[in-house]
Amino acid sequence: MLRRELPLDARQGHVIRLAEGRIAPAPDGGVLQPVMPWTAQMQPLGYWQDVPLALSLEAQAGSDWPTARDWLARLPESRFPLVSTALQVGAWLRDHRFCGRCGAPSERLDAEFAMHCHACGHRNYPRISPCIITLVTHGEALLLARSPRFPPGRYSTLAGFIEPGESAEEAVRREIFEEVGIAVGRVRYFRSQAWPFPHSLMLGFFAEAASRRIRIDGVEIADAAWFSPRQLPQLPPLYSISRALIETHLAEVAAR
Repeated sequence: MLRRELPLDARQGHVIRLAEGRIAPAPDGGVLQPVMPWTAQMQPLGYWQDVPLALSLEAQAGSDWPTARDWLARLPESRFPLVSTALQVGAWLRDHRFCGRCGAPSERLDAEFAMHCHACGHRNYPRISPCIITLVTHGEALLLARSPRFPPGRYSTLAGFIEPGESAEEAVRREIFEEVGIAVGRVRYFRSQAWPFPHSLMLGFFAEAASRRIRIDGVEIADAAWFSPRQLPQLPPLYSISRALIETHLAEVAAR
């Protein structure tokens, strides 16, 4: 388990090597490099099984470094926080080298995840963007949709960012209506998942459709359809909360 307490006095420990969205494989085949001395450029992340852990941002990825999605597909779920934290902190360090208020160089602080501007005093913290992701159902049927960016044949649940001043439940109803033209009744919270592409927090929901009439927006959604639990399209990967929503519904249907 990742203990999210910065190891301020540590001078060595595990390291995750990250470059260009790829993570270097360790000698044991995982993402944690063996305990080694840390350099001043490394960013402490916390403790993994009581051993200090740091992130090393490197200029170029090796040809054998898997992508983050490859890692998530091969690692056990208990190690998902390692990949997610490394990617999100890495994106923050890369994107906040200069102050967003006055443009002066920012300096990383050691005591917390913060980039401080000495010119105007502004501080930037790792960005987390809340999103909703929802499986819409009507009885046993599942409403699944395709983004134009998906691999051929893949369908998934509906998702979108929460707008300023909007609750998560309001975002569920708005996104579903905008993307597929369906009003929903009961909305039920499932669970959340950090989604480091690049810095989202996915809040999972189930929603019951008031009707089965679909009207896709044609922009964010290329196609949408109702599917029977006994005849499903290509589904999202197992490590995603989208797949967890689908599998939970299928299990509930099978148990009835």
